[in-house]
Amino acid sequence: MKYLEPDTAPGEMIQNIALLLKKNTERLGEKPVFMEKKDGVYQGISWRSFSEDIHNIAFNLRKHGFRKGDKMIIFSPNRLEMLELEMALMAGGGVSVPIFAFFNEDTAKALIRHSGARFIAAAGRSQVEKLENISGIEKIFVFDTDAAGKSSVFSPFSELLKKRNDESFGLNTDAGADEICLNMYTSGTMGGPKCVQLTHRNILSQQSALEKVWDVSSSDRFLSYLPWHHSFGGIFERFSALYNGACIFLESGLGKNAEEIMENWKLVKPTVFFSVPKVYQSLVELTRSDGEAEELFFRSGLKFIFTAAAPLPRNLSDEFEKNDITVREGWGLTETSPCCTLTDPLVKRQPGLVGKP
Repeated sequence: MKYLEPDTAPGEMIQNIALLLKKNTERLGEKPVFMEKKDGVYQGISWRSFSEDIHNIAFNLRKHGFRKGDKMIIFSPNRLEMLELEMALMAGGGVSVPIFAFFNEDTAKALIRHSGARFIAAAGRSQVEKLENISGIEKIFVFDTDAAGKSSVFSPFSELLKKRNDESFGLNTDAGADEICLNMYTSGTMGGPKCVQLTHRNILSQQSALEKVWDVSSSDRFLSYLPWHHSFGGIFERFSALYNGACIFLESGLGKNAEEIMENWKLVKPTVFFSVPKVYQSLVELTRSDGEAEELFFRSGLKFIFTAAAPLPRNLSDEFEKNDITVREGWGLTETSPCCTLTDPLVKRQPGLVGKP
């Protein structure tokens, strides 16, 4: 691991998301950026194909009347279509507004009204049913082709993937670092959810600092379930992978079941894992009753785990230390995009401390 000396400044910041995508597509080409489990096998998309899809989506959004600065609600659980669309919005001059995929109808509509968005992307039937009678929306793109509503406002997402007929079209590589590209609603721990406006600098300056703290590269594998509508997963984990060119393997159970996580762990053999204490507790308990799971989970190829959202209990800290697994712990807010503090990599970690700024 490479560690941050006290007098080391953050690295040079990439100015915007479009430049990040351009740089990594040129650098990584056919390397996978994202893998999703289908029929029990992880299948993925290369950086080159990912970039092509993002360009097509951004181009076709313009044909549907989407303009620079426009907002789009994304009402979906983590999946490839959501990732590509969010990157196309953020790199194409728009503002992505992800919301929890399973909000009830009243909450979803309240946030949609508050957002000022004229466009929505919805995953499938569960989301579409809550949008059937919504007003003030120009277009709703639906990821699942069999789930679109009857109104003409609904269109299949596949329309946005159509090959653009202008090869000179480019993403917004001139975007200023302080342009807003992401509106993220807080989890509402103090009253209702509140909208936080985030810029390219908010997202990318954090990554230029983290480069000095840990060694994440294009050879790393993230087994990922943290939801992208939330800052821990959608900014901190996701961009730690994208920025460094690591591959994101979507955990098929979305973190709900320790046995399924372990099945995916066996297939992926992650080198980095971001999670919350409740899930770590379930996984450690599983390892205590399953020798194969114990060997898989505490594998030497696991560079580090990251934990946040609640204190990691002392017994779990001791378990990871006993098995020589490096633990990084942090604290932050959506308003700080999101990491404020990290445990100091230069000193022995103390359970219960979330580190320094």
